Amino acid sequence: MRPRKERVTRLDYCQYLLVSQINYTLTNYAEHTEKFSHDMANRYLSGDEVRPKLVWKNVSAQITQTPYGFIVFDDTVLDKSFSHKIELVRRQYSGNAHSVIKGIGVVTCVYVNPQIDQFWIIDYRIYDPDGDGKTKLDHMQDMLRNCVYQKELDFWAVLMDTWYATKNVMLQIEKFNKIYYCPLKDNRQVDDSSGSSPYQRVDSLNWTEDEKKHGKIIKIKGFPANHKVKVFRVVLSTKRTDYIVTNEIEQDNVEVVQDVCNFRWKVEQFHRETKQLTGIEGNQCRKARIVRNHIGCAILVWVRLKQVAVETEQTIYQVKNGLLDDYLRQQLKTPTIQMRLA
Repeated sequence: MRPRKERVTRLDYCQYLLVSQINYTLTNYAEHTEKFSHDMANRYLSGDEVRPKLVWKNVSAQITQTPYGFIVFDDTVLDKSFSHKIELVRRQYSGNAHSVIKGIGVVTCVYVNPQIDQFWIIDYRIYDPDGDGKTKLDHMQDMLRNCVYQKELDFWAVLMDTWYATKNVMLQIEKFNKIYYCPLKDNRQVDDSSGSSPYQRVDSLNWTEDEKKHGKIIKIKGFPANHKVKVFRVVLSTKRTDYIVTNEIEQDNVEVVQDVCNFRWKVEQFHRETKQLTGIEGNQCRKARIVRNHIGCAILVWVRLKQVAVETEQTIYQVKNGLLDDYLRQQLKTPTIQMRLA
């Protein structure tokens, strides 16, 4: 008599994503458990609703807040280049691939505590303009308002990429009495002459030695007449120079600006870790609800891995790869396949 299959729960599915190392499909799940069938796992993912607020519910107690905290926004594309019928997939630019690919866009928000060099995912949104009519900028602003009004987070500044450095976003941050640091696109039109000269590309500005160290005051085209910001020329390599703009006019040290902007890469670290350790790109199901639930569960798995990593003073990679230690010990003691030499 075949054993009776049980009902898959959210905890069960997250546990599978946490312990699996390579394959994150439902078929692989069913093949490695006696309790659940493929259909039961599929039925769970079809019926649950894993929403972004669940991430906050799980992570809020873990966060060490500080008045010097950063809120960092960015987006990533989950690669679905070989998919043909998966809902939510659309062609969009991927910074990782440096080209337009087929994928699912996810806008993310992390909280960074620079004093202890730790960060936490606190919110995310799935980019689905056909479903909700929202752009990535809309999602970013929704999450920002949520950080201020609902989560009531203690933070000092907002860090973001060039994509989010728009007039509406920057002015909204100022309305919350917060600071922002973000790079401008090279072709952004600015004026450093107080109106005596035409607007020009930010990468065509002339810089004195003093301005290279302390920044310069500019007006960005399209902003209110008397609205000024400060821009810094940050040379990252012989092939890359960023023009970092901030509303912290009193800032006068380009090295401090670079140090602040370096915390923006924490969100890139989160994207890399979720893709490599949680199987966030690994589900092959087609329905949007299943895709959304899988993405939410994968992010919850990262939250748990991050918690264990902090508690055990390890990296998140050491925590995940450490799950193979028992397997290696067992195989060295009693190998399933015995090595032989001809």
